[in-house]
Amino acid sequence: MTAHRKTNGDTAANFARRHIGPSARDVTAMLETVSAKSVDALMAETLPASIRQAAPLDLGKPLSETEAIAHMTELGRQNQVFTSLIGQGYSGTILPAVIQRNILENPAWYTAYTPYQPEISQGRLEALLNFQTMICDLTGLDVANASLLDEATAAAEAMALAERHSKVEAKAFFVDKDVHPQTLAVMRTRAEPLGWELIVGDPLTDLDNADVLGALLQYPGSSGAVRDLRPAIAVLKAKGALAIVAADLLALTLLASPGELGADIAIGSAQRFGVPMGYGGPHAAYMSVRDALKRSLPGRIVGLSVDSRGAPAYRLALQTREQHIRREKATSNICTAQVLLAVIASMYAVYHGPEGLTQIARNVYRRTAVLATGLRKLGFTLQSDSFFDTLSVDAGTQRAEIIARALAEKINLGVSDTALRIALDETTTPATLEAVWRAFGGTLAYAEIDAETREALPDGLKRATSFLTHPVFHAHRSETEMLRYMRKLSDRDLALDRAMIPLGSCTMKLNATTEMMPLTWPEFGSLHPFVPREQAAGYHALFARLEKWLCDITGYDAISLQPNSGAQGEYAGLLAIRGYHAARGESHRKICLIPSSAHGTNPASAAMVGMHVVVVACEKNGDVDVNDLRAKAEKHSNDLAAVMITYPSTHGVFEEHIREICDIVHGHGGQVYLDGANLNAQVGLSRPGDYGADVSHLNLHKTFCIPHGGGGPGMGPIGVKAHLAPFLPGHPTTQADAPVGPVSAAPFGSASILTISYVYILMMGGEGLKRATEIAILNANYIAARLDPHFPVLYKNAKGRVAHECIVDPRPLKTTSGVTVDDIAKRLIDYGFHAPTMSFPVPGTLMIEPTESESKAELDRFCDAMIAIRKEIAEVEAGRFKIEASPLRHAPHTVHDIADDDWNRAYTRSEGCFPAGTSRTDKYWSPVGRVDNVYGDRNLVCSCPPVSDYAEAAE
Repeated sequence: MTAHRKTNGDTAANFARRHIGPSARDVTAMLETVSAKSVDALMAETLPASIRQAAPLDLGKPLSETEAIAHMTELGRQNQVFTSLIGQGYSGTILPAVIQRNILENPAWYTAYTPYQPEISQGRLEALLNFQTMICDLTGLDVANASLLDEATAAAEAMALAERHSKVEAKAFFVDKDVHPQTLAVMRTRAEPLGWELIVGDPLTDLDNADVLGALLQYPGSSGAVRDLRPAIAVLKAKGALAIVAADLLALTLLASPGELGADIAIGSAQRFGVPMGYGGPHAAYMSVRDALKRSLPGRIVGLSVDSRGAPAYRLALQTREQHIRREKATSNICTAQVLLAVIASMYAVYHGPEGLTQIARNVYRRTAVLATGLRKLGFTLQSDSFFDTLSVDAGTQRAEIIARALAEKINLGVSDTALRIALDETTTPATLEAVWRAFGGTLAYAEIDAETREALPDGLKRATSFLTHPVFHAHRSETEMLRYMRKLSDRDLALDRAMIPLGSCTMKLNATTEMMPLTWPEFGSLHPFVPREQAAGYHALFARLEKWLCDITGYDAISLQPNSGAQGEYAGLLAIRGYHAARGESHRKICLIPSSAHGTNPASAAMVGMHVVVVACEKNGDVDVNDLRAKAEKHSNDLAAVMITYPSTHGVFEEHIREICDIVHGHGGQVYLDGANLNAQVGLSRPGDYGADVSHLNLHKTFCIPHGGGGPGMGPIGVKAHLAPFLPGHPTTQADAPVGPVSAAPFGSASILTISYVYILMMGGEGLKRATEIAILNANYIAARLDPHFPVLYKNAKGRVAHECIVDPRPLKTTSGVTVDDIAKRLIDYGFHAPTMSFPVPGTLMIEPTESESKAELDRFCDAMIAIRKEIAEVEAGRFKIEASPLRHAPHTVHDIADDDWNRAYTRSEGCFPAGTSRTDKYWSPVGRVDNVYGDRNLVCSCPPVSDYAEAAE
């Protein structure tokens, strides 16, 4: 470890005061505003006494930032960084330093929120459009999404898409026997609850007689074999089935694309485009489809629209289906992409361009060919003579000896039932090959073997089509140009490094620099997820302690760290409930009660595990209607599987009847799934496992400081009571015979970002975490108190308190002035703020969550902006101008407005561009005006258009 692993952080072991925004003096003033005698008194008025935890949260003495870095350095030393040639969808890669420093380690990129407000997200939207273009070009298909969670999840999503669209009535799906094992395992998990049969075999010989709705074909195969898949795809087409190809992006620079082979869908991982392996993640998966399937493509799609001046502007296209939430009719609950990682992969392609990527691929292939020549010279037989970067070798009786010698060389080989696998990548050197040959018992010189090697890519599969032809992939070869391009894009965005992001239900809190530092250390970033466990001892020590902490915080008995998003956590939690009922001989329990106010992912998850959703009514105050719940639990008593409830409620209030709700469901044999989206309002104050919940997912990207990264990565581990622990997700590499299969490709999900939450808890300690919860609740009540006279707060408890977020209601103003929630959201941009959550859970309202990290000064700046906007609405009400002519409807204002030579609006340029209370010196300028959503959906463009299109739109 080197000297750079230091921080200038506080050495007084008091990180909590750095993390928490308000000072002691601020807290006193805020308590006066909310009319509370003390923080303790406010908590007593906010949370039901019946759920308050008695014992303080004891997580050990908190460490200072300097101590935490020293601790992580020691943990890192316990991991052994070998050269991993395991393959199986994970590759060593070289992340250009300019991208590492200016994207991965840059808060302008990693603290941004999902780009639902397109006007202030133009930078990351352009980067994602580049990603989509890269995927479309390399796969030869028409439309790509802006990333998915991992390759295995993408395969499961593609299977579900095929099931919806295939003309075949059979509910059977074919999987290539040469698919990555973890992909097959995740597909089995997805298929089984839905009653879909998986048929595993050789697509070139076994498809003819298989009655299937679609097939997944690996290209190149997990063994390394490069096969011509056209005959198999032709068989599928003849059946009316869909052909899905899981393709290696780097190989596609040399091999014919899936689209050229006839595929309907392509999926895979973009990990090897500069993203560290990180012991399993996070990595951006991809999916592309032919045009006819675009409206069924899961996940997010970035499209090109126009703004109020007709200039090009990016946005999320088809946003009503972005999360694929069709409630109980849904077949997918993808609500988390891997945006930050997709941006990194796209920048890798921008930096290298098509020539650079092709050269990297040629180098990898050449070294693989040299390796093959040497192995044959040593007397070994390869399973395939056609390959790209991976060889499978029949080792016979020498197998154990070879593995031992490789480990002695600090090399990990892939091990299958029939062969040893050697997968090369861009980090492979001639010395690596010579070490592999020594492991196989020979001493060979790379230069000599290189001289006698002939390459042998199949002629019929060589790529003949161009890719990455757009100018963006040719204009940034020097580091200077690349640096400026990334800076230009980040300047177009509004992230947490500029201002408060007051989104309800999303918890945009500080992601402290010290928490982020270990993420990119090689000891954490360079590990393959399937290395021998002893090489990841530091990771496993971290996992064990993090699991214990999360159990202590939640009151649960066991934790699975595998789910790599909140949606995956929901899914895993319901699978655990399903597995528990099945083990008790009660597989008929399939009714899931879900309140009408629930997140849309709740019914989607329930549908995915084969449950039937019954909606429970809510009271006018937002609480669950306990009488309706009781009646429906009684009606479905014999078949009741679970209730899914969010606590505090989606309306931002702690419901008084939570224990009663749990008791009712338990009384009818059901389980309680408590959505952990709002756990940040409970840490240190109450524990779901104590008041009746059986399972929760925990959004580490919300409560425990993993940054949103523009819409991902996230982590959604699940906590369960002891009776559900046997039904946590297994994994073929760790627990092959688990009752419930894996939900993610890697056994510990996106393991590398667990370091962030670990360091956060390490530095906060139990008392610090409790204080964070209390201040989050205080901040929300402070905003509610300040805004209530201007925008009434919709839901409060019996004592007039909100939890960690509040919903303000501007709906009556639409009648008096014509103002919409969109107008308020866009006008906030002129004041330098991201909008609160719009129209969820109540259409036409704004849900505000300040988090504990925001200072009183920033809270006041936001409240002052909202109050100023209310005054602008009052001017419309008073008749100064109609809403159509007001600054609200024209917002956001851009530099084009202030430079407009033909200004003829009913308000001054100064009123529009520099509203009351804003700083002219530090003004954030939205790069585009209000984006036209209808135009974007009617004219769907979701890859980089020709430059001429931009010119035409600007004229």
